[in-house]
Amino acid sequence: MRLTQCHNFHDFRRLAQRRLPGPIFNYIDGAAEDEVTYRRNTAAFKACDLVPHILRGVADVDLSTTVMGQKLAVPFYCSPTALQRLFHHQGERAVAAAAARYGTMFGVSSLGTVSLEEVRRAHAGPQVYQFYFHKDRGLNRAMMQRAREAGIDVMMLTVDSVTGGNRERDLRTGFTIPFRLNLKGMAQFAIKPMWGINYLTHETFSLPQLDAHVDFGGSAMSIGRYFTEMLDPSISWDDVAEMVQIWGGKFCLKGVMAPADAIRAAEIGCAGIIVSNHGGRQLDGSRAAFDQLAEIVDAAGDRIDVMMDGGIQRGSDVLKALSVGAKAVGLGRYYLYPLAAAGEAGVTRALQLLRTEVERDMRLMGCRSIDQLSRSNLRFRPA
Repeated sequence: MRLTQCHNFHDFRRLAQRRLPGPIFNYIDGAAEDEVTYRRNTAAFKACDLVPHILRGVADVDLSTTVMGQKLAVPFYCSPTALQRLFHHQGERAVAAAAARYGTMFGVSSLGTVSLEEVRRAHAGPQVYQFYFHKDRGLNRAMMQRAREAGIDVMMLTVDSVTGGNRERDLRTGFTIPFRLNLKGMAQFAIKPMWGINYLTHETFSLPQLDAHVDFGGSAMSIGRYFTEMLDPSISWDDVAEMVQIWGGKFCLKGVMAPADAIRAAEIGCAGIIVSNHGGRQLDGSRAAFDQLAEIVDAAGDRIDVMMDGGIQRGSDVLKALSVGAKAVGLGRYYLYPLAAAGEAGVTRALQLLRTEVERDMRLMGCRSIDQLSRSNLRFRPA
């Protein structure tokens, strides 16, 4: 399969599976425990039907939206994800360039493999910096100061990962950073030699947001130990309120699933929240983000910008989330498979296809702009 033969999410996934060693593909593709929540994220959209209106005069369609003061040309953005240069040597450079081409927001992770300063210098569009809450409060403040000096627009604190999820696919292959693969995992690398050649002939893998604070090299700390030893599960609302005040700009919480928490986020001064279960990678058995979206929008949507991620595979999924009340939707696996398949060209094609789907579906729905979408466009089938 060639890139030009990829026409949707599923095609990109198949091409990524062909090109990546099994342990790395499964790191992207997998989720926690029995992966029930991972499947629910997709199934939730399939249980919702669109109800189009006709004869509305939709020759021109405006896909733009504004979230947390950031103007986006399309109602979807590239969520921050970790370890991107492990999937393709271009990593965040590819995703940021594709996001800039389509006028949307891009997120750099604290576990990213390209520095937030480099991405900020390369692209002037909306950029967020995603980080976790560490036991070392000085490290938290240093990360925010670094983001401020780099010119980051929005700070995004992930709050559903106070410890690592039980990702059993990774346990079966021995996947971790640094690599400590078992025999089965090593065999998977052996049958995909092009990945290894590509990995070894480009710049050394690193985590520049954390390199000054954590040694991930050699026999030092692994990603798993980073989550269990350095992150602070005792984080409280008082801690977050203090961070919001220290940052003094747009601040977002990623991983909100309860309406009361959305209200509290607004009360402490957050500009936005992302309804998310981390793609099913943390708490298996958690509700699908799309199923929870309406309750949260109803509780807090007039006080704070509500976004969501998890399970987005089609333009119609984007429209369903927007119709419920999300201001925009985040993409994760949707762009990681194309990244793994073909670098910047893959991500660019994936975003172009999604934009085309959203625009086409807006016309078929009889809507000229995002604000014309509403719950009257939806019908939910009983479980």
